[in-house]
Amino acid sequence: MVYRVLSPLGLPTVKAPEVAPRLSDLKGKTVCEIWNGLFRGQVSFPIIRELLQKRYPNLKVVPYTEFPMQGVVGQTAGLQERVEAAIALAIQKGCDAVISGNGF
Repeated sequence: MVYRVLSPLGLPTVKAPEVAPRLSDLKGKTVCEIWNGLFRGQVSFPIIRELLQKRYPNLKVVPYTEFPMQGVVGQTAGLQERVEAAIALAIQKGCDAVISGNGF
């Protein structure tokens, strides 16, 4: 028997950019946090940040508070533009990697 499963969120509304290859190490890198405002990022990001900085003392972290909050569920209008703006800001801030948390 075959079951067909549909996502309640529907089809993707944003064209995903090409993904860069994974970094081999975070030593001396800049990591940016991007949060959409859902599910306790204000709790999880500081914990992740602290653990990463303990492991990589030369790591620079740009906190989610320096990025405009990204779209939340149900707000699809202008989503592509918001994603592109977040990418441009990450580039401007020198991000080598991004932690996108809690549903972005």
